[in-house]
Amino acid sequence: MPDSANPPIDREQPLSIAVFGASGDLAMKKIYPALFVLFAQGYLPHRFKIFGYARSALSQEEFRARVAEHLYCRSATAAQCNDLSAAFLASCEYLHGPYDSVESYQRLGAAMACFGADPAENRVFYMSIPPFLFLPVADTMHAAGLEQRPAGAWSRVVLEKPFGSDRSSSDALTEHMAHVFSEEQTYRIDHYLGKEVIQNLMVLRFANLIFDPIWNRSCIHHVSISWMEDIGIEGRGGYFDQYGIIRDVMQNHLLQIMALVAMEEPIGLDAKHVRDEKVKVLSCVPALTFNDILVGQYTTGVYRGAVQRGYLEEEGVAQGSVTPTYAVAALRIRNRRWDGVPFLIRAGKGLNARLTEIRIRFREVPGNIFARNAEFLSPNELVIRVQPDAGISFSIVNKVPGLDITLADSELNLRYESAFQASIPDAYECLLLDVLQGDRSLFIRADELQAAWDIFTPVLHDLESCQIRPQGYAFGSAGPTSAVALAALHGVVW
Repeated sequence: MPDSANPPIDREQPLSIAVFGASGDLAMKKIYPALFVLFAQGYLPHRFKIFGYARSALSQEEFRARVAEHLYCRSATAAQCNDLSAAFLASCEYLHGPYDSVESYQRLGAAMACFGADPAENRVFYMSIPPFLFLPVADTMHAAGLEQRPAGAWSRVVLEKPFGSDRSSSDALTEHMAHVFSEEQTYRIDHYLGKEVIQNLMVLRFANLIFDPIWNRSCIHHVSISWMEDIGIEGRGGYFDQYGIIRDVMQNHLLQIMALVAMEEPIGLDAKHVRDEKVKVLSCVPALTFNDILVGQYTTGVYRGAVQRGYLEEEGVAQGSVTPTYAVAALRIRNRRWDGVPFLIRAGKGLNARLTEIRIRFREVPGNIFARNAEFLSPNELVIRVQPDAGISFSIVNKVPGLDITLADSELNLRYESAFQASIPDAYECLLLDVLQGDRSLFIRADELQAAWDIFTPVLHDLESCQIRPQGYAFGSAGPTSAVALAALHGVVW
């Protein structure tokens, strides 16, 4: 639901979108394809322009050819798709120049004003750039007057994570950006919140009465949230070695998922009330200590018949780097609903699987009269698979057909691909549409960001000041063996 301060976009009012870092992978593979889908489905205004800006010296033809490589249609015929692509590309322009050049930004501003002043166009600025460029770009935009709009038009900025590297740097970034864009104009994007299964979490919890009485410490033993990749850093050594897996994945993606799993029901679906509840639950999580976390780093290994190099051999990684590529943390939520329930979150690269999932393990049946028949059966477990093969499954115990009473685990399984005769939109499509409609429910508010950094900042500083060497694990393995021991300390079996 759109915020009252940001009404839905008027299709009759023109729109200019500026994508900073337009020649990079994120813009080419995610942002432009998502905007094309919104265009093809009629969600963009009748008059719109998308201006790519970067330092790469590309001609209009070269830039459009690169964009065209990544566009896709879902339901249109080949001929329709070609016509739509041609129309979309005609609305894409490219400018190149330094990120700190007021003169270049003034040229960009003049191009964005191509529709005239009646009515003035709305503006979206997407910062698909490294975080260290956020402030220089914002300051230069302000000096060029790009973000200033007359009455009746708005401007909004989209920021990609990470938002700082700890609480103090995050606060400084927020404070500095506020001189250019207000909190209401700022959309801190976490693309995991745009994924269909994650958006379904609130529906699953609050639109189904069956879960309400069991979603608490009385019935749930633990919750584990996993993010695993069977690839390395894929040429991102310079970036990744600066941030590591905790800042890159855990402090944002996994903590946001945890907040949606654990928060109380909001009194409404508007952005304020949804984010209020996320802030409340994150504020109940004590800061992590050394006893709550384990870090690892992948080493050379053989995976799928090929030798994979270790992290320290990756291009762009500093010699002897102690940056973790794997981490598992045990979090506690000190409130009435969750006190005593461990929330284990883990993330890693160079592992033996690619998946993102939530596992909610329920407690064993007390005084189980079938214990003799179910010695090796597991307690009930709700599994929410984000990727791949998005779906929801619930394990229960059933009697095996026959004359004897023999019990077995069985699964109630909902797979999105087979259950819904509709294609699943990409997360960026959902989130960019929300930006245009002024709906900030799935974007991170400043106080939410502060609460998230408060959980991780102390232990990040301790790991780095003590130069803790991550435990090695072979590329293609399940991760450090000590992760199993850490989980066991909290009663969790992996």
